[in-house]
Amino acid sequence: MQQLNHLKKEFIDKLSPLYPVSEIESLFAQVLEDALQLKRKDYLLDKSFTLSAAGLEKIKKISDRLLKGEPLQYILGVAWFMGLHLKVTEKVLIPRPETEELVDLIIQDHSSSIDQPLQIIDIGTGSGCIPSALKAHLRDAQVWAVDISREALEIAKYNAAKHHTSINFMLADILDWEFVFQDGQKFDIIVSNPPYITPGEKEEMHPNVLQFEPHLALFVEEKAPLLFYETIASFALEHLQPKGKLYFEINSNYGVEVKNLLYKKGFKVVRLLQDMQGADRMISASF
Repeated sequence: MQQLNHLKKEFIDKLSPLYPVSEIESLFAQVLEDALQLKRKDYLLDKSFTLSAAGLEKIKKISDRLLKGEPLQYILGVAWFMGLHLKVTEKVLIPRPETEELVDLIIQDHSSSIDQPLQIIDIGTGSGCIPSALKAHLRDAQVWAVDISREALEIAKYNAAKHHTSINFMLADILDWEFVFQDGQKFDIIVSNPPYITPGEKEEMHPNVLQFEPHLALFVEEKAPLLFYETIASFALEHLQPKGKLYFEINSNYGVEVKNLLYKKGFKVVRLLQDMQGADRMISASF
């Protein structure tokens, strides 16, 4: 146990210039569990527990990569989302707790029994975290997921297969939705966490996000910060069921603007909701 305590201290000292101690301790536990497949009870209850030379070397290599700012999820190749263990690479965004809140909102809104299975579409699916989580909780739903990135869709397909969540995947650019979807295709739920960060906000972002996460999924042009919200709202006008709902994860700087945009588009009920940090983060809209 002394070896592990000493290793943990070295890990904390090494990464303290980049992260707070509480976060480093969480990273260390995740490294032990996900990289070395060790459970806490294995090393907390066993007073004689020691790591192998291979384990020590693996932790050193991971800490070296963390020191360069690389996110642990990309180093390990996995991320947790709504209880799902998902594959992630630098081709997809790392799933965020805020997006879990969006999914939880949808599940709460639609948890009661219905006459027919829900028709759901996720636009800009990335790792497939949203549709896989929705399908896991709303098992009778028929789910579609769209992305412009072929590499992202391959990862999303892998995650869906891993968790036995049947999802229909589409390689498409939502900006061309009029040429992609059939006129009569309708959905009860349209959800999207689109690119919403403007270039002017880069200075506020953590360097490891800028250096490692896909810019295609992060950024929208400065002159058109609401481009995807407006496009998907137009899509919803044609493809959302009369009693359906549109859900967005949003840039907290544009909550009121997105809300007003949806009213102008013709939505009658628009809710702007805050995340656990109190920031404007989610919007739901219906006719």
